[in-house]
Formats: sequence, C-alpha cells, structure tokens
Amino acid sequence: MISRRIILQALGVAAVALPLAVLAQGRCMLTFGTPACNTTDIMPIFAPTGWKTAALDHVTFRVADYKSEAAFYIALMGWTLRSDDGTQAVLDMGDWGSAIFKQAPAESFVAAGGGRGRGEPVKVAVESFAFVIDHWNAHAVETELWARGLNPIADNDRKMGKGFESFRVKDPDGWDVQICNGNGLAKSRKTRATAKLAASAPFASTGWKTVWLDHLSFNVTNYKESASFYQNLLGWTPTYDEGSQNELMIGGVGDVIIRGGNPLDPNFGRGGGRRGGVPAAPSATAPARSARIDHISFGIAPWDTDGVKEALEKRGLRAQIDTSSRHRGPDGTWVPDEIHTAAFKSYHTATPNGYNLQISYVTHDNRLALPNAVKPKPTDGK
Repeated sequence: MISRRIILQALGVAAVALPLAVLAQGRCMLTFGTPACNTTDIMPIFAPTGWKTAALDHVTFRVADYKSEAAFYIALMGWTLRSDDGTQAVLDMGDWGSAIFKQAPAESFVAAGGGRGRGEPVKVAVESFAFVIDHWNAHAVETELWARGLNPIADNDRKMGKGFESFRVKDPDGWDVQICNGNGLAKSRKTRATAKLAASAPFASTGWKTVWLDHLSFNVTNYKESASFYQNLLGWTPTYDEGSQNELMIGGVGDVIIRGGNPLDPNFGRGGGRRGGVPAAPSATAPARSARIDHISFGIAPWDTDGVKEALEKRGLRAQIDTSSRHRGPDGTWVPDEIHTAAFKSYHTATPNGYNLQISYVTHDNRLALPNAVKPKPTDGK
C-alpha cells in the first residue's frame, strides 16, 4: 500500500503541507472565461495621476514578539538591523526595501491557523505599506489626492529621516497606503546598517540574500476595483486578469497579486448601486470591506532547489513546495507541476509568530516567471 506521505510527495507537496487549494493560483484557473470569472475591464475608478512607484520605503508588521520575528529574518533571509528602540525593529531587506516589526499585544491577534499549517494562532499581520513615487512635490501630490477624494493626511515623521514627507490615504477597503518622497528608509538604506538586535539568532545563518519582492498576496473585497486604484494612483502595471485576481508590476520594485471578489460575477452581491464604474449586483446584504496580505514571497540568492529545502528542514522549518502551476496527469486529473521542472519554484515556511513566508527563485531578471506560469487560457476542453 502506498503511504499518504509518498502520494503527497509525488504531487509535489510536503507531507506536513497545507491543502493544495491553499496554494492554488486563483479560483478561476480551471473555470477561466465563465460568467463568474469575467475578465472584462471596468471603468477606471479615477483618472491616472501619472506617478510611478520608484521604491519600496517599507512594509509594516504588527507582531506579538517583534524581536523573535526580526531575529528570524536576519538569520534566514539575510536582512540587517537598522534600529531597535525597544518597541519596534527596522530591518533592511537589502538595498531595495525595509520592514518595520512593531510590538503588539498577543491578545490582539484573534485569527487562528494557517501560518504554520498546524492550526496555531498567527500572531503577526501586515498593517500597511509605503512607496516612494517619482517627481515628488508635496503640494502637488496633496492636490492630486484631494482631487480624487482620497482625503490625504500628512505624515512627516522625522524619525523616518531628515526631510521625510508623506501622505497617508485609504484604498477602497480602508487599507493604509503611505505615499512618500525618497528621504525615508529608502534613503537610509544607502548607508550601512550596523545595529545589533538584543535577541539571539534562532539558528545558524543560511547565507542567503533577499534580492526581490516576488509578490505581495493582497486579498481584497473587489479585486478589479483595487487593481484600478493602484494602477491609476501609483502607476502599477497589470500582467493578466484571471477572473479572481490580477498580478501587477510595482515599477522596478516587485509585484503584487491582488485577489478577491469579481464585481462582474452574477453572484457578487454589492447591496445595489454602482462602484468602480460598473453596475452593482442587487443583494440584500453587501459584503463587508476588508483587505489583508496573507503572505509575502521574497526572491533569494543563491537559489538551489534542493539546497533551499534542505536548509529549511535542517533548521526545523517547513519546506512546503509551491509551483503554482499544474498540468493534466495520465488519468486526466490536474496535478501540480514538479518543482525541478516547473516554470516557478518556491517553498512556503512559517515565521516564529506564524506568518506564512514564501521563498522563491524569482529575481528582477525573471520577474514574470509566476504570471507566465499561471496565466490561464480559455477553457477548450483539452
């Protein structure tokens, strides 16, 4: 009798992995082109600003134990500590991005399961991101934001750097978006980080370097509306529309997969009215607006498919295969592509506070590996 472990390994999924559905690239992969997966463009939610995203300033995490989380990324991903004031740590991911880990009460995290694949509470969450735009002029930026009804709030926190200027706005789901000049952490990264974390390393360093933001997995209420928002506000460029998600390129920074409900789906209830330039389907109850980044995928170097898996498992970490694409097996069923031959190669693991961290082979030079691998084709019965 073939064991369950062997079967899972044959499918390219680790025995301790989450169900395959968790890793599937969008609910429309196998139903592309159906009414529920309508890929027709919606009317832009506002006129383009003409801005381009020039850099990732930072991603902010709330975490129950920020020191253990910071120590983990330093040892595993090669991040460096820039500062630690006793309530938060600022880390450089490399010369291209920063992360802020902020201490938060453990009881503030109520959602359980997912991060470690064994049902433990996840005690870390991404709460916002900040991007640098080109051709900064504070007055002009503020004017353009007000013109689009975004009610900007100035945030010129000098702790971020001398001459730092920014505005905070909310996206369609109320997600905190910070738009800034280049005098914050993006500028700080040009100098060497020498701070020392008052926490022990959880294991020996891997020697890896984080070289690319493969993607943010951004779950929203209405993916078409959110994609339009970021495309027209920050100049992000779509790669494909699958019917339940759209992957956008964040300038030369990285990518984001915006996932969620489709307003063109006949069953997508909106409570009446119009939003995002399309008629809203009648519904007695409108869905609650929400957004979250359920995982982030970072590209590392050097990459060795077997070596990365071995390094994770040697440190007691999960190495859950995710190739994101699939093919028909001999019996006609869909099975995941094998990681050594797949167009996209990655593993999922979990951080000390339970966050779902994805590690991939993607770099700037092959940044389209994932969208090219999973871009759906019309259903043709083959």
